[in-house]
Amino acid sequence: MELTYKQRFIKFMVENGVLKFGEFTLKSGRKAPYFINTGNYKTGAQLARLGEYYAECIKNNAIEADTLVGPAYKGIPLAVTTAVSLYEKFGIDLNYCFDRKEVKDHGEGGLFVGKQLCDGERVILIEDVMTSGKALREMLPKLEQTAKVKIAGMVISVDRMEKGLQSELSAVQEVYKEFGVKVYSIVTMADIIEAIEAGVIEGKEYLDKMIEYRKTYGVD
Repeated sequence: MELTYKQRFIKFMVENGVLKFGEFTLKSGRKAPYFINTGNYKTGAQLARLGEYYAECIKNNAIEADTLVGPAYKGIPLAVTTAVSLYEKFGIDLNYCFDRKEVKDHGEGGLFVGKQLCDGERVILIEDVMTSGKALREMLPKLEQTAKVKIAGMVISVDRMEKGLQSELSAVQEVYKEFGVKVYSIVTMADIIEAIEAGVIEGKEYLDKMIEYRKTYGVD
């Protein structure tokens, strides 16, 4: 059976120690049967593969844009590798840029490095995961200060599909409700559970706990 790009990505996460199963205490204090640590991506080969999955997500969801924006710092290499993969795999040549933590007042100046944004430009934000939507909230004022861009969407690696501590909505749902920004993920927690059930990855001994956790904290 040929795996889908979502299934291949889930295997990729497990093989690289990014997705683990067991018993973990999250920053929220919740006890979870899984843990996602994107800090385990640290080689050129991993980054190249990661860019391919982001590119496939953009292509699969037919997100049309002019420029990829990588919020500093984690989003910078992700935007770069995604731009390269979009061109190499699909012949789609997009601009890319990333924000500075401080405005540069000499040289070319400005808030962004790379493509200088223009009014009406369609942008896709590229991030690793979304816990609270903080990266988007920090990025929006910078974008607004620079140009009247149109946000075509935000792409992340995993949607935990988990309600927040103070809300019945997930972080993905909250940013859509608050800002109207649609967040696309390469995979969701539901996809990961399905991959275990289908034998794409090991971990059937954790299925009951995964499903129970979804019933307690999950959103659709």
